[in-house]
Amino acid sequence: MDERNADNILFLLKTRGPATAAALAKVLRITAVGVRQHLGRLAADGFVVHDDERRGVGRPKRHWRLTKKAARRFPDTHAQMTVEILEAAKAVFGARGLDRLIRQREQETLARYKAAMRGARSMVERVRRLAALRSDEGYMAECVANSDGDLLLIENHCPVCAAAQACQGLCRSELDIFRSVLSGATVERTDHILAGARRCAYRIERRRSANKPAL
Repeated sequence: MDERNADNILFLLKTRGPATAAALAKVLRITAVGVRQHLGRLAADGFVVHDDERRGVGRPKRHWRLTKKAARRFPDTHAQMTVEILEAAKAVFGARGLDRLIRQREQETLARYKAAMRGARSMVERVRRLAALRSDEGYMAECVANSDGDLLLIENHCPVCAAAQACQGLCRSELDIFRSVLSGATVERTDHILAGARRCAYRIERRRSANKPAL
């Protein structure tokens, strides 16, 4: 099996969610038959499963999605070591001490992100820069514009998921950082990996002046 095509299929399912073989074939520019062969082997290895959707008469549409096992193909940065450090910090310094460590990390991250925003002239540019920063850190992030004019910051992967599960203050800190970096907008988390979603997503609503009607 062509490992590159198999990896590309896993990447697309990770970043775009469940998809049919035909949709994957169109993006990868290979035949649907070839995609189905890859999917069959990936399924045999436990990396993908499918759900059949029936609409009216005819053959149901088969949508493929990743399994939890497939998550191992994407890095969780130093997962076990990070969890152990967090647990040790809490044991030594207590919950308050751990909160202080998180706040210190938050301040350092915020300063770095704000420096990267210098010269950005629009909210779109700021969100795109933030997405680039997060992608460099392993979050597979992207900026998407909604039809209503709002923006979505989407993170298709969490490279510190194990640490976030052990210390959910990390996720709270992350949201606070985004709200500070994107001042002038309302930032709300709409999807959360720890809540069972396949990704984390943040809706960024640009605040409109009370004196100006929305266009």
